[in-house]
Amino acid sequence: MERKEFLRRGFSALGFAAIAPLISCTSDTVDPVEAGSETTTGTTTGSSSGSCTLTASETAGPFPTKTPGSLVTNDITSDRQGTKLSVKITIQNLNKSCEGLSDALVDIWHCDAGGSYSEYGGSGMQSTNYTNVHFLRGRQTTDANGLVTFTSIYPGWYSGRAPHIHVHVYNASGKSLLVTQIAFPEAISRVVYAQGVYASHGQADTTNARDNVFSDGTSTEMSTVTGSTSAGYELTHAIVVSA
Repeated sequence: MERKEFLRRGFSALGFAAIAPLISCTSDTVDPVEAGSETTTGTTTGSSSGSCTLTASETAGPFPTKTPGSLVTNDITSDRQGTKLSVKITIQNLNKSCEGLSDALVDIWHCDAGGSYSEYGGSGMQSTNYTNVHFLRGRQTTDANGLVTFTSIYPGWYSGRAPHIHVHVYNASGKSLLVTQIAFPEAISRVVYAQGVYASHGQADTTNARDNVFSDGTSTEMSTVTGSTSAGYELTHAIVVSA
């Protein structure tokens, strides 16, 4: 099955049993405990407490990190070329007046400038084989203010999806708290995709409004992005979990 068709139909239509063979390319498992929540489908609009709202839950997609505990690093760029992006994510606790959640484990992963993911490939879902590399994937532990920072590149895009970053948040003991995705302002993406290594791939073919994940709204998933293509960009985003 082509990746575009997979995305068009969505997890809810296929069912987990039907797609499990596609996302289990090896015998590796996602750690730590309760990582089974990575198969969450659809969007949870979330509840509010105080001045924050629970961030929407989303699918981990067909390319989740297989062993995130082995990828503890803040610079996830590896050999990937693209516009520099500093990713600053604050994890807030809905149950404690939205204060920062310290010692949470935060995994992120996203595609490269050409729309490919590491750890997968050689199939209809992704023809280029990157099964033995781990670029653009990493884990960090939040500080006393709930903040983690990653150095990466601006994500590319692939057919059927708007630009995005995947995030999986666990508490300090490894219990899964939330799987979600981060959306990007379309005006900035258009500027990035018109230059450098992105130009040959062209502009994204799917807007946030038509994306099968973000089409029901991005109020809790839209990032703030500042900077320039020459100096690089900084992404800031707050993710609210129930811990």
